[in-house]
Amino acid sequence: MSKRPIKWLLAKLHLYAGLWFGALFVLLGLTGSAIAWMPELDAYLNPTLLQASTPAAGQVFRVTPGTVQAVVDQLTADPVYGKPAQLNPPADARDVYVASYRQAGKPSPFSQAIVRQVMVDPYTLQVKGERDWGRFGFTRPLLMSGMFHVHRYLLTGDAGKTVTGISGVLLLLMALSGIYLWWPRLQWTAIKRALTVSHGGSWPRFNYTLHKAAGFFAAPVLAVIAFSGIYFNLPQLVVPLVDLVSTVPDTAKLNNVQQDGAPLDAGAAMAAAQLLYPQARVSRIVLPAKKNQPYDIRVRQLDEIAHGDGATRITLDARSGLPLRIRDPLTASYGERFLGWQFPLHSGQAFGVAGRSFITLFGLMPLLFMLTGTLVWWKRRRGRK
Repeated sequence: MSKRPIKWLLAKLHLYAGLWFGALFVLLGLTGSAIAWMPELDAYLNPTLLQASTPAAGQVFRVTPGTVQAVVDQLTADPVYGKPAQLNPPADARDVYVASYRQAGKPSPFSQAIVRQVMVDPYTLQVKGERDWGRFGFTRPLLMSGMFHVHRYLLTGDAGKTVTGISGVLLLLMALSGIYLWWPRLQWTAIKRALTVSHGGSWPRFNYTLHKAAGFFAAPVLAVIAFSGIYFNLPQLVVPLVDLVSTVPDTAKLNNVQQDGAPLDAGAAMAAAQLLYPQARVSRIVLPAKKNQPYDIRVRQLDEIAHGDGATRITLDARSGLPLRIRDPLTASYGERFLGWQFPLHSGQAFGVAGRSFITLFGLMPLLFMLTGTLVWWKRRRGRK
């Protein structure tokens, strides 16, 4: 097949994917730009809910197995709350404990799962308030939650997650086809012309040259973002490919090995995790919902590229406190490390504030491409008529 039919097919793919799914790409890009700063924006919007109170004179911020267990015991004893399904200890002196309660029953494929979050002050150990994470709304407590769930699930649960995964496939195809369509002859004048934005008294010319030049710089970044989005939402398309060349992480559910004896409380489980990683911060404790289930604990090591909760996962036997499985990103296989890089790249966390700023900027690119691409298409369509 000659290059001309291939280029014609790719041009049609690029055009109609942009026309039909452009609005969805814009929505995902804009929400992605916002949630790159979700922890900071959420805390700024909800200071009374997500920011700790002023400590008393001489009071020192500490997160220990004892304070974690005190929070769990206090919530468990209160009939308004009960035993939490998960507890996120505060990351620093300004942060709060966040206890999560899963929604009763399994949501349908078209409904969004709602998680009740209860915030506890780290100094007074008093409940500061609560909200429903996953519920859409324009109030301050729900704004960032709604933004995240629009970006990930389109507010329609697993069905929306599948749609965003498919949109990632289309965005990847658009980025790659755009690079192919842009590619000029390997001559300096042709390359310079392909990277130049010119007006020349013609707005259609400006739109066309801006679309091409900006696409050259944005396409590689959008391709990386699209690929990581595919992995998050449709891992069955990515993991088998990685498994062909390297070992991928084991995600099978585990049960306790030791069946007798009293189960460990949350504080003891945290202490067991700290023995394994004494220099790391325990960021998440998932409490067993059933007798045979272990603890799932997340810690963040200092050298991890993933910020926030980190990516070190420990599965602890809920009775013996011994590790059943450890997923350490610093010692993992190349396949697991490659997959572990996807979220830090997608969110910009891999490169700190500069990386997140970069992602915020490129989240605006789909809007630019939809506007300029639509104007170019409309001008040509009118010209043909």
